[in-house]
Amino acid sequence: MPESRTLFGPALETALVKVDRAIAEFRAARPVLLRDGNTLALALSAELADDDLVQRLDQLARGNGHLVLSAARLRRLGAKARGEAGIFALPTIDLARIETLALKLDGRMDAPIAPASALDEAALELSRLSLVLPAVILVPVEAADIAGEPLIEVGMAAVGGYRAEQAASLRIVGRAPVPLEGAPETEFVVFRGGEGLRDQVAIIVGQLDFDAAVPVRLHSACLTGDLFGSLKCDCGDQLRETVQWMAENDGGVLLYLDQEGRGNGIANKMRAYKLQSQGWDTYEADEVLGFDLDQRHFDFAATMLKQLGVSRVVALTNNPQKIGAIEAAGLEVAASQRVLGRPTAHNVRYLASKRDRAGHFIDMDALMARAAPKD
Repeated sequence: MPESRTLFGPALETALVKVDRAIAEFRAARPVLLRDGNTLALALSAELADDDLVQRLDQLARGNGHLVLSAARLRRLGAKARGEAGIFALPTIDLARIETLALKLDGRMDAPIAPASALDEAALELSRLSLVLPAVILVPVEAADIAGEPLIEVGMAAVGGYRAEQAASLRIVGRAPVPLEGAPETEFVVFRGGEGLRDQVAIIVGQLDFDAAVPVRLHSACLTGDLFGSLKCDCGDQLRETVQWMAENDGGVLLYLDQEGRGNGIANKMRAYKLQSQGWDTYEADEVLGFDLDQRHFDFAATMLKQLGVSRVVALTNNPQKIGAIEAAGLEVAASQRVLGRPTAHNVRYLASKRDRAGHFIDMDALMARAAPKD
């Protein structure tokens, strides 16, 4: 039988395109239809749900809906040893109950937790890709229930494989010399792809010998620190001092990755900051919101380095996860070097938390000595 075609051909409906569309719908507070074989379910962000949507979903659910929560959020609800996502049955899709379980500081478990299915996990991944809180209302449906509805449908496997597909599709879309203060011989290289619909940037400092080990820093975007000089973190210091060090030491590559808030997005980062102002540390705040220690992925960063011709690196980082990700992607880490920022009264607890909770290589004594006034 001849292949069915539209004006622009069947390639328009690739897995990447479907997930891109699903992310846009999910962020716009519209239900997305998830498919696992013959099993269908409507997924809606718990954070973005409103009374009207909930009432319509409740009619479709017929008592079979459920709320999918991440392992981190379940731990905050009282499931202390929880390492996997789980679900709460929703005999009635009650918005007040959903908000208590998924969003509120004083939320507590009010029913048994059931294991999450593969479709539930795909719904959580869609929420993470959409940069909303990892809490999803899921309603199993039959095809007849939603016939004629203008829903975006996406397969569970496409959602699960989206990040890898994005990394594989990375391509350079522009490059130009951009002289920087203290580093006049600098080129910016822009890649399309990686995480969601965003672009990523490689900053090449100096004239590099790509046959040798190249100094490399993977730097996740930090609007507050990089641009505004926030005292709550050391990101801006690390960014500028890395570029300066590269300019003074035969160059290097800094990858500026659009992964704000350890991959949680700027809105969730501000929510976490609000919680930190109330006494939580940086990782506790993320856990309250449903996030684990770090949501970032670095496989696409390794793809960027390979396309630039880098095969051996000197990793400029305090984060062992970045070193492991570079090695897992098939690049050789010839050495690693610490990147020190400035300790302030506002970020000392944050730096200590990164050291104690996430295993970052941070010597607090060396940092404090660096900040001490010179005679």
